[in-house]
Amino acid sequence: MQAKHAVIGKDLTLKGAIRNAALVEVWGSIVGAVQADHVVIHPGGRIEGRLEAGAADVEGRLDGRVRVRNLISIGATGTVTGDVRYGGLALALGGSLAAEVRNIPPELGGDFEVVVKQGQSVRVTPADLSARDAEDDDASLVYTVTNAVQGFIALASAPGEPVSNFTQGDIAAGSVMFVHQGDGVEPGGFDVVVSDSQGATTGAPRHVGVAVVRAT
Repeated sequence: MQAKHAVIGKDLTLKGAIRNAALVEVWGSIVGAVQADHVVIHPGGRIEGRLEAGAADVEGRLDGRVRVRNLISIGATGTVTGDVRYGGLALALGGSLAAEVRNIPPELGGDFEVVVKQGQSVRVTPADLSARDAEDDDASLVYTVTNAVQGFIALASAPGEPVSNFTQGDIAAGSVMFVHQGDGVEPGGFDVVVSDSQGATTGAPRHVGVAVVRAT
């Protein structure tokens, strides 16, 4: 079933899937899978199965495999059980959460490529490398740098000093630089992992390639 706004009435039980919806309101029951931007489970409503949503408000029952990118809000009459991953969590007095709960880790984006002139430096921009997290601001997203080749990462305030950590806020401010070392033009690079304020990470290190061109 595909709909921009789907409403499951009080006396209705839907067995199946709702996909690509903007808003799903549940007064009755869904047994199956729901994929939507926003899901509201009203008092007496129930979803059992899989839920993938941008945000969810739960005043009824939610049971199963739950992935909410932003905020899952569990109201005073809400009950959530199962395997839950979320960007943000709000639990009202009286609400119930009995689940394996994990914070959704940050996401990495960008083209993962920079170009530097031989023996010089270049700023790493958000187009090259960017992290985002539904629950944390740029200053709370911390990069760890390893395996730098043909140069090092530095901050603009101290361009001669290698650093192993910086934040997304540093990238947004134009403060992160790759400094080339050496006389050749062999390609370089470095690996990064990003962690958020709760310790969730982007997982395996992601390589950022550095193309070196001759200075004119």
